[in-house]
Amino acid sequence: MGLELIRWLAALTFAFLLGKLMTRIKLPAILGWLIGGMLLGPHALALLPQSLMDTAVYKTVVTWMQVSFGLMLGTELIFRKIRSYGKALIITTLTQSLGTFFVVSMVFALVFWIQKVPVYLAFAFGGIALATAPAPALSIVQEFRTHGPVTDTLLPMAVLDDIVGIAVFFTVNACIARAVSGGSVPLYMIPVMIFLPIGIGLAMGYPAGLLLRKVRNKAGVLAILLVDITMTAVVGILLNRFLFSTITLNYMLMGVSASAAFSNMIDEVELEELTGWYAPILGVSLLTAIVDLGAPLDYHLILGAGLYTFVYIAARAFGKYFGARFGATVTHMPKTVRRYLGLTLLPHSGVSLVFTGIICSVLQASEPKLAAIVQGTIAAAAVINEIIAVIAAKKGFELAGEIS
Repeated sequence: MGLELIRWLAALTFAFLLGKLMTRIKLPAILGWLIGGMLLGPHALALLPQSLMDTAVYKTVVTWMQVSFGLMLGTELIFRKIRSYGKALIITTLTQSLGTFFVVSMVFALVFWIQKVPVYLAFAFGGIALATAPAPALSIVQEFRTHGPVTDTLLPMAVLDDIVGIAVFFTVNACIARAVSGGSVPLYMIPVMIFLPIGIGLAMGYPAGLLLRKVRNKAGVLAILLVDITMTAVVGILLNRFLFSTITLNYMLMGVSASAAFSNMIDEVELEELTGWYAPILGVSLLTAIVDLGAPLDYHLILGAGLYTFVYIAARAFGKYFGARFGATVTHMPKTVRRYLGLTLLPHSGVSLVFTGIICSVLQASEPKLAAIVQGTIAAAAVINEIIAVIAAKKGFELAGEIS
């Protein structure tokens, strides 16, 4: 394990330096982290081999990091701030999420109908497409210290989008499982997957909030946060291992809920100090999570990308951008939100790969050819889309005037 740890640290260092190189050419550091993970992953130089990524230690650390960077979103979920957006935030989240699901599903339904592929497979693509991976956009927010209406809308929306994505995807997954007579996630598990992580986070965050009211020094605050994140991750891991072995609970949602709980229990000055002190740990968490995101991506798939891949990327981008624009327009959100929020919602790969694995496990037994279509299309799209999406997200913040 000592040699594997050295390899992992070397991979993170390489990705970090590649990120620094990207900033020199006016691109986000995350692009370097993502490419670094891809170059050093099992499909390329294999400094991060699959054997390392399958170890319990690796998975546990990545889980901890997922809970950790949830703190960045949770500290923005201050109820008095969200009230100022109210219905506008919820409506815009629904129009861009459900709009993407509708557009991608309808486009693929037409394509599959023409090509004599079962049309129900189109809804698998729609279910995968609607979710947004928040880590890339969040890393840009942190790196460039973005500030303004687009940033203020994106951060709480990332949480709501995750909830909508889980609900729609697992409903679609259950329906497809019935269609192919394979195994399925029972319908009653859908609310469990949404509300259980939130409940775990709130239960962990409340006592942390009580302690943070009394402790004001930096060392004490960081100790409380680290213990809170660790306990939240441990509870999630134990539940996944012993009670929910067929599904994976959302660790980031646990971190979001925990940090939202204590963020609403302390005043704004304390919260600002807390986030400032925690920033270096958050940076390492994001770096680790993005490298883990890039490592499974096979760059060879870019060469093999076919019609389905490009249809998927284009349809999803159309749904995200114009869905967000429509919702922001009808709710009279600021002009910059209407024009540029959609660009920040394009990153996707981490969530898409998880959802793809779930759908393919349902299709594999009775419809292996359909599983191959989904797997090949989304894997290639994950590589191509993520590079384009990171650049587009940074450009969105730039055009909105939120990068100082």
